Amino acid sequence: MRHVIIIGSGPAGYTAAVYTARANLKPLMLVGGGSPDRTLNPGGQLMFTTEVENFPGFPEGVQGPDLMAMFEKQAVRFGTDIEYATVTKVDFSHRPFRVMWEGGAEEARAVIISTGAKSRLLGLPNDTELLLKGWERTCATCDGAFYKGQELVCVGGGDSCMEESNFLTHFASKVTVVHRRDALRASKIMQDRARKNPKIAWALDSVVKEFVPGPDPRKMRGVVVEHVKTGDRREIAAAAVFVAVGHLPSTEVFRGQIELDEVGYIVPKQFTYTSVEGVFAAGDCVDHRYRQAITAAGMGCAAAIDCERWLEAQGGGHG
Repeated sequence: MRHVIIIGSGPAGYTAAVYTARANLKPLMLVGGGSPDRTLNPGGQLMFTTEVENFPGFPEGVQGPDLMAMFEKQAVRFGTDIEYATVTKVDFSHRPFRVMWEGGAEEARAVIISTGAKSRLLGLPNDTELLLKGWERTCATCDGAFYKGQELVCVGGGDSCMEESNFLTHFASKVTVVHRRDALRASKIMQDRARKNPKIAWALDSVVKEFVPGPDPRKMRGVVVEHVKTGDRREIAAAAVFVAVGHLPSTEVFRGQIELDEVGYIVPKQFTYTSVEGVFAAGDCVDHRYRQAITAAGMGCAAAIDCERWLEAQGGGHG
């Protein structure tokens, strides 16, 4: 039986692994997490990110996959066992907890969940390719500064899109909001703020149909949008498209085992504690406000410390 199993990876999971391993808890990490579609995604969303400039300690920036490789190497150095598997079922009804995946199962006194959340994308057949190219992006806070003086597109109609569009105008010369309906879902105050911004243009009743490469095929020239009522198409200039249509937490495997909110995010009780004593959670599967690598890493540290102290309080030590 394990002292602790970490379900998921990314900045939260790897940081939790470093801390629990250094505490001699000998963690097992299942890097595939518990994604709704049961796809293996070791490293989380940063595996689809190119340049990361806002993670402390890298003044020249770092590639997302390279950063995650360093996280993993550090976790392994201190004794983390890593299994490249996606969790298919858990049983948190009694302790020890049981965690199952295709081809294996183990029990643990405690569990840390760090399965993250996936950004909802445009739904184009080549979404993954567009992410890897940096043409389709999901975080204005992370990537907006790359586009100083350029034109951008932001897709969505809710508060998140209004907030991201306004933020992007700090850098971009123009941001066009594309929304599939003629009315926005955003709150009135957020709509008013966006509509008063002279750098924001609107393409309502429209959807993005394709990306148009520029003279340099590595860079995009714009996107083709289609009016949903007339079928008319037009091209909008854009150096990148920011998608702000929500996130899908990778927590389906935990439904019925711990408390989730209506969207699927894990409901925290005492910061990283969940509704089940001995089960902790960190990162984007809990956090739907900040969603940054540094905040996820901080939560992973907190979850590991909470877990270690909880195990000590149960008695028996963990040496």
